[in-house]
Amino acid sequence: MSTKNVVVVAGVHGVSGRAAAIEWSSIPTSKVYGLSRRTADLPPGVEEIRVDLLDLANVRKKMGPLKDVTHIVFGAYIEKPSAKEKSEANVAILRNLLDVVEKTSTSFRHITFYQGGKAYGCDLGPFKTPAREDDPRMMPPNFYYDQEDFLRERQTGKNWHWTALRPEAVSGFATGNPMNLAMVIAVYAVISKELGLPLRFPGTEAAYRALYQVTSAEILAKATAWAGTDGRARNGVFNITNGDYFRWQHLWPRIARMFDMEVTDPVPTPLAVYMADKEPIWQRIVAKYGLTNIPYDQVVSWNFGDAIFNSGYDNISSTIKARQMGFAACIDTEEMFRDLFASLRSMKVIPQLAK
Repeated sequence: MSTKNVVVVAGVHGVSGRAAAIEWSSIPTSKVYGLSRRTADLPPGVEEIRVDLLDLANVRKKMGPLKDVTHIVFGAYIEKPSAKEKSEANVAILRNLLDVVEKTSTSFRHITFYQGGKAYGCDLGPFKTPAREDDPRMMPPNFYYDQEDFLRERQTGKNWHWTALRPEAVSGFATGNPMNLAMVIAVYAVISKELGLPLRFPGTEAAYRALYQVTSAEILAKATAWAGTDGRARNGVFNITNGDYFRWQHLWPRIARMFDMEVTDPVPTPLAVYMADKEPIWQRIVAKYGLTNIPYDQVVSWNFGDAIFNSGYDNISSTIKARQMGFAACIDTEEMFRDLFASLRSMKVIPQLAK
């Protein structure tokens, strides 16, 4: 059987990139390469290429031998202290990869890249909801906009196309990638339980009652494959979420039951402060239950959790555009969390429940 899709996933060790690599690998006649600066476990069937996307010479050396790339999934990201620096760096890594692939692969057809709620200003304060893809932009600089503008200009007159996907709080699992809401909740719950505490929502009362949404990494991965294969997604921007909305005040007690824990009233408790000294407890838990020994600073980002649990206003997006264009995958968020926690237990990332 001949290979029809040769897919390069940049940022393969991230939650989104790993899920996308798994999804593309499941499609017959597809070959998947995973790009990253670091080495970690890869899904079966994904071939690793260690490359520094900021170094054009390194990209040419590592990617030059690939002459038949058809798709790029761009989930790579570089953190910088200022918005301007962040934009410059993240446009540079996209440009470097595209410079090489365009030159070496005449079969190149599509690039999917990820944006997010910051395209709507969700990090700045209350914003228009439900957010729509045609909402006006926020004040720049914003690397989402700059990457999109770069691709819009670069694609003019070319045979390849692009698609931008906008998830919110992607939830899944990736080794050493702590920006993951499911892991924030799971590790916080496990440590609370070890200390004999109930599962208390650590954010504000306003956040507890506001409408929120999340995106399963598997749903985003399905959308990624759809974007790369369905012509209706060409050169478009699409919100991708689980398809439902929820309030933590209703979901949090159900999550507590997933850990066999009691729940109590929320109290704003900055996780970055109160979980900073919990590494010895986590190491004790790892040893006690024979868990995978992931370093504490790589297992979860408490700042990421604080940002979500203290967002005291509605954060919801319309997914009508994607549905109208043919993407209809969805999942109940409560079911998603239950399945994710079960997977984390099976992978020995968190302890099994007592029988």
